[in-house]
Amino acid sequence: MRELVRKHFRFFLLVGLAALVLRLIFVFAFPAITSDSDIYANIASNWLHHSSYALTEGGQIVPTDIRLPGYPALLAFIFFIARGNHFVPVLLAQVLFDLGTCFLIADLARRLFSHRAAMAAFLLSGLCPFLANYSAAALAETAEIFFTLVALDFAVIGLQDLGLQGPGLQELDSQKLRSPESQPKQPSRMRLLQIWPSCGLAVGVAILFRPDGGLLLISLGICFAWIFLRAIRSHHGVGSIVPAAVLTGIFALLPLLPWTLRNFHTLHEFQALAPRYATDPGEYLAAGFNLWTKTWIADYASVEEVYWNVPGYSIDIKDLPSRAFDSSAQRAKTEQMLNAYNQTKSVSPELDAQFFDLARERIHTHPFRYYMGLPASRIADMWLRPRTGLLPADVRWWEWNDSALWSAVTLALGAINLVYIVGGLCGFFRVRPTAPLVLLALFCAVRSLFLGTLENPEPRYTLEMYPVVIIFFSACFAGRVLSKYGTGTGVEGRSHLAVKI
Repeated sequence: MRELVRKHFRFFLLVGLAALVLRLIFVFAFPAITSDSDIYANIASNWLHHSSYALTEGGQIVPTDIRLPGYPALLAFIFFIARGNHFVPVLLAQVLFDLGTCFLIADLARRLFSHRAAMAAFLLSGLCPFLANYSAAALAETAEIFFTLVALDFAVIGLQDLGLQGPGLQELDSQKLRSPESQPKQPSRMRLLQIWPSCGLAVGVAILFRPDGGLLLISLGICFAWIFLRAIRSHHGVGSIVPAAVLTGIFALLPLLPWTLRNFHTLHEFQALAPRYATDPGEYLAAGFNLWTKTWIADYASVEEVYWNVPGYSIDIKDLPSRAFDSSAQRAKTEQMLNAYNQTKSVSPELDAQFFDLARERIHTHPFRYYMGLPASRIADMWLRPRTGLLPADVRWWEWNDSALWSAVTLALGAINLVYIVGGLCGFFRVRPTAPLVLLALFCAVRSLFLGTLENPEPRYTLEMYPVVIIFFSACFAGRVLSKYGTGTGVEGRSHLAVKI
């Protein structure tokens, strides 16, 4: 990558400056300090000043595990350097992380396709408003994306070292492997000990920022299993694949060990990640209400208007879409339950049991809608909705009740998002299914399927996959020039020759 930057220094300088300016505009014009930001900052401050990973509740410092320690550790370090709990230095640091992500995206495109694709990927990522927007948010996404890309970069290097360039395993059939010259060179033991532990550690650090970073480890596991089965069939390469998988898994889980031991010692519970609903040990959880919302929520608007407002705020039945009721009797029952909630603005165990019974009834009546239709709708909403969650735009953008300016901004961002996704799909169908590309596609598929199971479809959850979209998009600009790794590594054109540029 350094050689490419030196060769096209002016291009990378100008695009890098444009990317920096775009991110600074978001930092100073639209900084996003959310309630989650305050939670992270509170934990970081207590960790820094009281040596306790805890929240301040009623003037008391209470140990917690509702957030993983990666982002609080970053905040504590920056607070220490900046001599105060100021978010501006944090956001500026995240700008640097995000610029690093742009270079990692370009490096992956270079390894997978060509130098032209790498330059296109750098331009697409540097000017991507969605990555830039979240670099101005005091949230863990930007850092997690950076370490996810570090892990993917090492994984692609490792898979290419294993000779996995062609459709699956570089045409590993007995006819082509009879001569020693035709066999892919196996990486040295030292090379294995460099690449895969580094990949695993990067995955582990990504998990420490957000628990859904573990989906990358699952994707790697599926990819390794697929490669292993192909290797068994071809009688080649098993000896390198197994150590690679084991090393990745061990080093990915290693960073979680201190956190798990701390939770066991301090909170007397086994918690290797963070609670699904961010609840402290012994804290009451309205599981029935959550299950009920999952039987009808399909878009982000309902998350803001209903899901996030419980407990603490009144809920108007008019805020619920028609799919929340299967009959007039069910609507009347739901309204009665919401009226009971509005009296105290909390979900009592008795009321939660009613929500649970209603949810089970709806699931039993329409199982396809619950298990297939709604998850698919949530996935589509997270991918296709205009990404204005951190901007002062109306969440119900399609009703055109926002100001003319923000309606135009919403439409523009929606169009840009669509261009990126369509471009990514075009690039995906243009390339050959090599093992590294299968890994990238698997990561998107596994993560998307998981997100479909959530009752709070937030578009930001797809942001970790956006670099992969950009990488595939860059394949559209690679032309017929392939990378140096062989015929199975680049864009499929008329020629099957690989050309190093």
